[in-house]
Amino acid sequence: MKKDIHPDVYQITVTCASCGTEFSTHSTKKDIKVDTCSNCHPFYTGRQRFQAAAGRIEQFNKKYGIKE
Repeated sequence: MKKDIHPDVYQITVTCASCGTEFSTHSTKKDIKVDTCSNCHPFYTGRQRFQAAAGRIEQFNKKYGIKE
């Protein structure tokens, strides 16, 4: 490896702004704050809702005259 061309890598703590969860990782930045993490994101917690998809299906069925 060439000397003095690589950035410094730090052991840091990432903090979630939504739920306050913290976890450790390595990064070239000294401080990282995220809006959502895997503990509070709806996709990972199973609380995700598919309301928009239901509306699109109804529009498709209405457009092509498909009865349920």
